[in-house]
Amino acid sequence: MTMPPPGQYGSPHQYGSPQPKVDARRLWSGGLAAAVIAALVGVVGILIARGIFDVEVLAPKRDGAWGDADTGFYALGAAIATLLATGLMHLLILFVPRYSLFFGWIMVLATAVGVVAPFGLNVDTSAKVATALINLALGITIGSLVSAVANSAVRAAAIGGYT
Repeated sequence: MTMPPPGQYGSPHQYGSPQPKVDARRLWSGGLAAAVIAALVGVVGILIARGIFDVEVLAPKRDGAWGDADTGFYALGAAIATLLATGLMHLLILFVPRYSLFFGWIMVLATAVGVVAPFGLNVDTSAKVATALINLALGITIGSLVSAVANSAVRAAAIGGYT
C-alpha cells in the first residue's frame, strides 16, 4: 500500500502499520505491582510530611505521623489511580496510534490537576504544598511505572505472539 499524499491522513493501520499486540497478563501484573508501589509512595510522602516536617496532611497533628484512616484511603486512592491508568494504557494500546504519546499527555495533565487542586482547599499553606508535592510524586510514579510496564508488555507480545 502507498502512503497518502501530503495533507491527507487516515488510520495508520490502513497503510500497513500493524496494530500493536499487548501481553495483557504482563501489563496487568505490572500494573498491580505499580499500584502497590504508588500506595507506598503515598504513605511515605504522608509520613515525611507529618513525621519530619510536622505538616498536617489529611489529618490534624494530634493524630500523629500515621494520622487517621485518611492515610489508608489516600494509599488506596493511589493504588486505584494506578489501576485506572493501567486500564487506560491498555485501551490506548489497542485503539490509538502512538499510544505512549497520548498516555504521557493524559498523565501530565492529570498530575497537574493533582498538584493544583490542593491550593483550592481551606487549609494551611504548608499542607497545600505538602499535598501538592505528594500528588506530584504519585503522578510521576504512576506515569513512569505504567509506561515502562506497557512498553515491556508490548515488546513481549511482539516477540511471543500474544494478543
